[in-house]
Amino acid sequence: MSKAKNLVCVVDDDQSVRRALGRLFKSAGYAAEAFASAEDYLAREIFEGPICLVLDVRMPGLHGLGLQEAIEARGACEQIVFITGHGDVPTATRAMKNGAVDFLTKPFDDKDLIEAVKRALEHSEEQLLKWWGRREARGRIDKLTPREFEVLRFVVMGLLNKQIAAELETAEKTIKVHRGRVMQKLGVTSVPDLVRISQQAGVAPATVPHGTKVHYPAGA
Repeated sequence: MSKAKNLVCVVDDDQSVRRALGRLFKSAGYAAEAFASAEDYLAREIFEGPICLVLDVRMPGLHGLGLQEAIEARGACEQIVFITGHGDVPTATRAMKNGAVDFLTKPFDDKDLIEAVKRALEHSEEQLLKWWGRREARGRIDKLTPREFEVLRFVVMGLLNKQIAAELETAEKTIKVHRGRVMQKLGVTSVPDLVRISQQAGVAPATVPHGTKVHYPAGA
């Protein structure tokens, strides 16, 4: 992971803290930006690469935990390292439960902070890879017609062509044609690959009719 492609953002109402941490991260080879409030950070254009927020807990206006919730609500991939001079167990527990990478109490060791930021950026990169994989999979799924999408959901559930035909009240040969088109449009050659793409895209399998024997694909 190249440091040049990463961004560390400091969000703290204390100017001296912003300056000191900005110098620290730049000396460690990271691009760094500083914001005096959570509102200022939210006004920034969303960064498309791995990003870590070094975030103060207590600030005027929207506090650190509120910013954490706002980031979660918009589905961004920022990973957060909290810093505070007023740490308490309930706040730390809430922050970590909501996905913070670390919660450091001032004064903290610079090496500990850099290590926490490194972990946060690694987690952010992992989240981005999953997001891009999901987006690419959704792009393929969107090429399907409504009927092909129905067939897909039955296939990944493990139903045979004749069972799908019965459910959709059509001929088995018609299902074979739809199934072939699904495989072609999604660019796969096996049912396990079909299942994988469906899972990436968040497609739920069809509901299995009561009493139907399901044939789960190998490797699914």
